[in-house]
Amino acid sequence: MKLPPLLRLAPALTLVQALVLTLPPARSAATPPLARPGTGFSAGEVDPGHEPARLELAAAQKAAVRKPVARQPDGDGTARITGELKQWHKVTLNLAGPFAAETDTAPNPFTDYRLDVTFIHESGSPSYRVPGYFAADGDAANTSATAGTVWRAHVSPDKPGQWSYRVAFTRGPSVATAETTATGTALAPFDGRSGTFTVATTDKTGRDFRASGRLTYTGGHYLRYAGSGAPFLKAGADAPETLLAYTDFDDTIALKKNVPLKTWSPHLRDWHDGDPTWKDGKGKGLIGALNYLSAKGANAFSFLTYNAAGDGDNVWPFISRDEKYHYDCSKLDQWGIVFDHADQLGLFLHFKLQENENDDNRIGPERKPGVIPESLDGGLTGPERKLYLRELIARFGHTLALNWNLGEENTQSPEEQRAMAQFISDTDPYGHLIVIHSYPSQQNRVYEALLGKRSVLTGASTQNAWNKAHQQTLKWVRASAAAGRPWVVCNDEQNPANLGIPPDPGYQGFAGNDNSGKPVGYDLHDIRKLTLWGTLMAGGAGVEYYFGYQLAENDLRLEDFRSRDRSWDFCRIALGFFRDHAIPLDRMTNADELVGNPAHENSAYCLAEPGRLYLVYLPAGGAVRLDLTAASGEFTLEWFNPREGGPLAPASAPIRGGAPATLTAPTANADWLAIIRRR
Repeated sequence: MKLPPLLRLAPALTLVQALVLTLPPARSAATPPLARPGTGFSAGEVDPGHEPARLELAAAQKAAVRKPVARQPDGDGTARITGELKQWHKVTLNLAGPFAAETDTAPNPFTDYRLDVTFIHESGSPSYRVPGYFAADGDAANTSATAGTVWRAHVSPDKPGQWSYRVAFTRGPSVATAETTATGTALAPFDGRSGTFTVATTDKTGRDFRASGRLTYTGGHYLRYAGSGAPFLKAGADAPETLLAYTDFDDTIALKKNVPLKTWSPHLRDWHDGDPTWKDGKGKGLIGALNYLSAKGANAFSFLTYNAAGDGDNVWPFISRDEKYHYDCSKLDQWGIVFDHADQLGLFLHFKLQENENDDNRIGPERKPGVIPESLDGGLTGPERKLYLRELIARFGHTLALNWNLGEENTQSPEEQRAMAQFISDTDPYGHLIVIHSYPSQQNRVYEALLGKRSVLTGASTQNAWNKAHQQTLKWVRASAAAGRPWVVCNDEQNPANLGIPPDPGYQGFAGNDNSGKPVGYDLHDIRKLTLWGTLMAGGAGVEYYFGYQLAENDLRLEDFRSRDRSWDFCRIALGFFRDHAIPLDRMTNADELVGNPAHENSAYCLAEPGRLYLVYLPAGGAVRLDLTAASGEFTLEWFNPREGGPLAPASAPIRGGAPATLTAPTANADWLAIIRRR
C-alpha cells in the first residue's frame, strides 16, 4: 500500500487497517459480527450488499493521497519497444515523456495530455490507433510510484513482419476526452516520434490465447479466433463481482464490514513457481485462483471495475473513491498483471464497467429520479465516463479475449446506452465485443431499443431464472438476427438472486439448503442440464455462473472456486465436446421444432445444420422423435455422455432421412446428447 507518513502506523498494517485505527470504534451492539470471508450470511444477518458504506474511510483515503511530490525533469522523448515481439503478444511502446504525478491538476496527466500511437503492419493492414496512458515510473506495480516520466501504449500485433509506429502527443485542457486532438497543442519532443519493430510468428500452443489469436466479432452469434477461425464458447465464473477487491492490490479498501477484502488464500496452493507476482510475492492467491479455473477447464471470469455505492463498494480505478479524474497507476498495473496472466491461461475477461447503483442518476430498478454522486456524469457519456473508458481501453484493450459490458442491471436510458457503446466502439482499436446486462423483467425494454442499427452493441449478457436459460437465450439470438446484427448471447447470471448456482454437495456441509435452512430446490445436475446445455443448445455463446448471497462462497464473499468444483467439470466436458468434435456452430441454428418442442420447453433441445448435422439433447433421457422428413440420405447416430464425457458411443444401425426417426437414450433418467451426422 502507498501510505503517507501520517498513516505509517506499523509496517504490517494495510491502509484500511490504518484508517480504521484513526476512527472511533464502532459500537458492537449496532452491527453484526464480521462473517468469515467466503461464507454466506445467516437469516438474521444484514444482507452485505445493503449494508451502509463507511464513507469516512473513503474520505480519509482521499485526504491521505494528497501529498507533495518532488518534481523531476521531463523525459527526453526516447521511445523504446518492449515485450515478446511475436504475433498476438503484448508489445509495449514506452515513451520518456513529461514528468507528472497522479494528483497533478495543472496539467492533469489523465485529462490534459493525450497520447495516441498508430501502429501499422508493413502490408498496410491492419492499422491500429491505440490510446496511451500515464504510467508513473514504468514499474508502479512493484514500486507503488505515483509520479514519473513513463507514458505507454500497448499493441497485440496480428501479423508477423515489420510494424511501424508514430506517436501523437498533445497537451490542452481536457484534450484526452475531446472529440478531436485539434483542441490541444502538439508537444515536442514527444509528438511525431516514430520507429519500427519486427514481429515473429507466435510460438504458443494450447489454451493460451496467443496461440490462436484475438477473439473477434464477425457478424455472427459466436466470437471467432482471428488465427484459427474457430468459434469460441465460454463457461466460467460470474461471481464474485468483487473479484478485484483484493488485499494485495494497492490502495484497495473495504467500506462495508461484512464485505471484507479478499485474500484468495484458498488458492495459494494453486500458484506455481514462475507465475507472476508483484511487490516481492504479492498476488499469489488471485493468480492461483485463475490457475485453478483454467486447470478445471473453465475459460472465463467476470468482475466489476467500478462499484462505488454498489453492493461491494470496494473497487475503483481511481487514487481514491471519488477522485474520478485521477487514476491509480500502481493498482491498475497490478490489475494488468492479473489480466495478462488470464490471457495466457485462456481465460476470457468479462469487464463489467458499472452496476445499477452507480450507472446513472436513477435509483434502483424502478429508475426513480435522484442524484447519485458516484455515477459517471449522471449516466451521460461526458468527461468522467469518457476518461474512465479511455483509461481502461488504453491499459487493457490489448488483451485478446474480452467484452465490455455497459453495466450490470443497467438502467441508463437508450440514448445514454447508445452513446456509451459508441464511445467504446470509437476508442477501442480492436473492436472487442460490447454487451449489456439487464434485470430479467426489463430485458424487452432494454434490449429491443438497442437491436440492429439502433446501437453498436454486438451482444447481450442475460440474467434469467436458471430453468429459463434456453427460452430466453433463444429469444435474443433470434431477435438480434431478425434485426440485422446477430448478437453474441450468453447466460451470465442465474436467478433466484439469493441462490444462483449451488455449491457441490458436502462443501462446507452443504446438503441442499440455504443458510436459513430452506431447501434450494435444485442442484448442480439441474444447472448442467437446463442452464449450461440449455444455453448452448439455444445457440448461446456460453455461460458464467453466479453464486447468490445465501449460500457458501457467494457473489460478494467468494474466495474458493473449489466450492463448485464438480460444476466446472461439467463445463469442461461440454466445451470439450464442441471443440474436440469440431462442431460447426456458425452454420447451426436452434431447431427445437424438429423434436416436437416448438414452445422451447425443457423436454428436448435440437441444434442443427439442416440436412447435415443434428444435435439433440435430452435432459431426462428417454426417447424423442427427430423429424428428418426434409433430409435425404443416410445418417449415423452416436451418443455423448454430458455427465462424464468420454468417447462417442455409436448406435448399432444407421438412420435414413425422409421420415421421422426415434432416438432412444442409452439409459433412462439421465441426460444424453445424440449426434446425428449425414454419411
